[in-house]
Amino acid sequence: MNHNLFATFDAKMRARGGSNFITTPDGKTYSYAEALATSERIAGALKALGVEPGDRVAVQVDKSPEVILLYLACLRVGGVYLPLNTGYTAEEVGYFLGDAEPALFVCRPEALADAQAIADKTGCPCVKTLGTDADGSLMEEVARAEPYSGIEPRGEDDLAAILYTSGTTGRSKGAMLTHRNLGSNCESLAEAWRFTDADRLIHALPIFHTHGLFVACNVILISGGRLYFMPKFDIDQIIEAMPDGTALMGVPTFYTRLLQDDRLTPELTRNMRLFTSGSAPLTAETHQKFQQRTGHAILERYGMTETNMNTSNPYDGPRIAGTVGMPLPGVRIRITDPESGTHEPLPQGEIGMLEVSGPNVFKGYWRMPEKTRAELLDDGYFVTGDLALIDDRGYVQIVGRDKDLVISGGFNVYPKEVEQVIDEMDGVVESAVIGVPHPDFGEGVTAVVVLEPNASVSEADVIRNLSGHLAKYKLPKLVFFVDALPRNTMGKVQKKQLRDEYKDIYTNA
Repeated sequence: MNHNLFATFDAKMRARGGSNFITTPDGKTYSYAEALATSERIAGALKALGVEPGDRVAVQVDKSPEVILLYLACLRVGGVYLPLNTGYTAEEVGYFLGDAEPALFVCRPEALADAQAIADKTGCPCVKTLGTDADGSLMEEVARAEPYSGIEPRGEDDLAAILYTSGTTGRSKGAMLTHRNLGSNCESLAEAWRFTDADRLIHALPIFHTHGLFVACNVILISGGRLYFMPKFDIDQIIEAMPDGTALMGVPTFYTRLLQDDRLTPELTRNMRLFTSGSAPLTAETHQKFQQRTGHAILERYGMTETNMNTSNPYDGPRIAGTVGMPLPGVRIRITDPESGTHEPLPQGEIGMLEVSGPNVFKGYWRMPEKTRAELLDDGYFVTGDLALIDDRGYVQIVGRDKDLVISGGFNVYPKEVEQVIDEMDGVVESAVIGVPHPDFGEGVTAVVVLEPNASVSEADVIRNLSGHLAKYKLPKLVFFVDALPRNTMGKVQKKQLRDEYKDIYTNA
């Protein structure tokens, strides 16, 4: 393929011409030709605002079709796209702007005063706004600027984007993603998941994240399909789109919410060919219930900010609940012993550190050479921080984050193993198992459990059920019941928040 990502998209978009690219619930549409023409006008505005090849363009705005066209325009002029979570505070944005030093910061119209103050403080030379109705000062620049229809030359190793990781340990790191990283990955996914120009993808994910932007949008751009582009997850809009849709990319919360709605039937999903889930683990119960209700097995896959997608359950062949499938074409994985530091593969079936290599693996962390050297090895493998095993069928199972590992009394406890048994109990919706300081054991295994309404499950019930399945050292010392687990915008359970909340329970006991 052409490793200039925009050149690849440009050729595909020209071939699709008047075919529909984006439709929104309120009836707004862009054909491929219109999207290209608008991206040329936005590119002209970026040029006029001084964006040069290699310059970062930071974007913190609400979801709209124009944000995708801004992303394309940024690639067209050789810029480096830097999407920021809309939930970030002014202080967090200040860190990102100070670290990335963008040439342009695009914010919501209502956030302009705060954004300008941050820009002044961090030395960002230009702030523009973009609203959800193709409005804002950026679009005023677009109306004045000469369209730019060229494509700035970019090599496969040049940066296309920087995505900041959520920073669960220390400050956020900017993952540098190249044209080759993004291009190779969307081609692999389109092939693995059988995307064609006949596909109509229901898009209800945020677009400041790998999943919504580089998986969903890039796969449609490379295959020439259509996006049903929703501002956010809205169950009525999704159900309305399903009879005409062919695919939905979601997070586990999408599926648990859909299962609560009586309109979810085999008839509703008759034309759908694919439901994928990622960004957080899908429980086996949700997988089974969804298949029973619709006849569709959700396809779970595994990726991360630094690598895009690594593995996937097969399109044809068994999609096994609780696994993330096998490596995608071109991706290599190995499971190593994190204690030894040798990075030698462990025997099949043993739990260890998951390491990944391939054209999808990022270039390193922005301005963090030591961190890059620690996690991106000389042989090209990236140390993911995820603990996993490869089962006897060759499917990968993620058992938890390395930092989520609980060491209690000198024994390693993998939270996922305990959570799976708790989650299978009648009356349990879901659970999170954490380790918090314990005066005798170093860390005490602790379970936080969400119950179904009116369920009568006690701490003793949980412990009794677990003791039939797991070694004594893996059993929680305490069980807490809550209404909901804390989650980030992508649906990941925030275990750090739970560890902070329960950190004194054993020391104060």
